[in-house]
Amino acid sequence: MILLGFLLISTLFLAYANGANDNFKGVATLYGSYSLGYRSALWLGTGATFLGGLTSILVATGLIKMFSGAGVVPAEVATLPTFLASISAAAGGTVILATIFGLPVSTTHSLTGAIIGTGLVFVGPHLNLALLGKSFALPLLVSPVVAVLLTMLFYGLMHQIAKRTGLKRETCVCVDGGRLMQVANLQPVPAGAEGFATAYSHEEGQIITVASAQHCVEKYGGKVLGLQVQQVTDAAHIASAAAVSFARGLNDTPKMLALLLAAKVMNLSYGAVAIVVAMAIGGLLNARKVAHTMGRGISKMNDGQALSANLVTAFLVIVASRLGMPVSTTQVSVGAIAGVGLINGTANGKMISGILASWLMTLPIAAVLGASIALALRTFG
Repeated sequence: MILLGFLLISTLFLAYANGANDNFKGVATLYGSYSLGYRSALWLGTGATFLGGLTSILVATGLIKMFSGAGVVPAEVATLPTFLASISAAAGGTVILATIFGLPVSTTHSLTGAIIGTGLVFVGPHLNLALLGKSFALPLLVSPVVAVLLTMLFYGLMHQIAKRTGLKRETCVCVDGGRLMQVANLQPVPAGAEGFATAYSHEEGQIITVASAQHCVEKYGGKVLGLQVQQVTDAAHIASAAAVSFARGLNDTPKMLALLLAAKVMNLSYGAVAIVVAMAIGGLLNARKVAHTMGRGISKMNDGQALSANLVTAFLVIVASRLGMPVSTTQVSVGAIAGVGLINGTANGKMISGILASWLMTLPIAAVLGASIALALRTFG
């Protein structure tokens, strides 16, 4: 009974850590492109993640089976509370450690490392590493690369469509202390409704607005089919961010729920609700550092570029969830945002290198923690 209680607590702790590190990732582009503020984006991501987590009950049975440890270790080991609690505690510890440093890491990767470390303690050389390599490693390695390439391809296509339809961007000129800069070949026009200091119309039809740095973001001008392009882009961007968050909840909830179901601590419905509530709390309380890294630390982006990254992320994660493939929403989302940076030349190489280093360290750290906790529980439990 004590071990079952520890398993429940450690799994909810893992869900809390997952929410703290992951809940903002779906809406990071809204924050990064200044489309929404931190709080608004966080509530949107939390709500969509919650709905995705509940929906996972219906469509993600493949992931539930995979993360129970079945096939990786013998069936009689895969249902032991000690084995499962060691995995959840090690994965949760790894993810919360990364969150403290503002590093977006993969819960999938953490669970994989924890399964390896714990499995080695319980079954030694009988651990099915071949299954781990085929079912876990390949999707984790391939998904961020696919995300980078698809984002670059998709945005390139959308950019060409925008050029052919004659869409224009509004460009903002940042000034310090409200001092107006002299810009050649510009004619003054009335200031916009946003209250910016001054606006100018370029002779080629491009709009340049003078504003403070925090408002200095490219926007789209003009209409398509009678609709303001910027309004349509904003609506699509928000919808795509909600879709990414929904997809993340759909993909991540079963991975943690599997630990409770394997030991029959909770049934499917109650377990899913407990997981998504813990994820929501973790995100609402501890998401800010990862939010800054994901939203504004990897690449700069305008609305169209951010929208492209979100659509690619949502597509890849939803398809992977349906196929039972344990891709990392983190790696897909970071890959898509980095793809934007490669397109527009704003990719932060130092930040991206740091994130890649944290990804490489996630698995061994989780494995060591898993083995240590497993040894402790077997010795004193």
